[in-house]
Amino acid sequence: MTVERHEPATTADERSMLEGWLDYHRQTLAWKCEGLTETQLRTASVEPSELTLMGLVRHMAEVERYWFHEILLDEDLGVLYSSEQDPDGEFHFTEQDTWQEALTTWQAEIARARSNAAPLGLDDLAKGTSRSGEPFNLRWIYTHMIEEYARHNGHADLVRERVDGATGD
Repeated sequence: MTVERHEPATTADERSMLEGWLDYHRQTLAWKCEGLTETQLRTASVEPSELTLMGLVRHMAEVERYWFHEILLDEDLGVLYSSEQDPDGEFHFTEQDTWQEALTTWQAEIARARSNAAPLGLDDLAKGTSRSGEPFNLRWIYTHMIEEYARHNGHADLVRERVDGATGD
């Protein structure tokens, strides 16, 4: 699979701009994982860090699920990889955990996120709230997701460079 990244048009309307940058950052994470072996995708950057590219993809699947299900629609679908006993479970793999499963799960969460957000306007409030009870509108969720991906794509840059020397924006 060859990942193509597309920046939104420089004159796009607000919704297209937010969705475009979110998709761009989703594509960037996929691009950072492209062409690596299962072993490389499981390789941590530097001890004691547990950051791996596969772990970052699994983490973002959890984040997509949280914001676009639990917060946006107030649907508790449960967590994918973490637990009370292992809150960072997305970074802890067993032999049964595979890159293909992580990628498929992440892409499915992205598709559901798009579907859940599609009928809503940017000013529409999520059904779920913050821990302090404050509401979120869809605009805030999109902006937060762009920030979340951008931060983790910075991590992915460093992990990828450590794994095979590849660099790039």
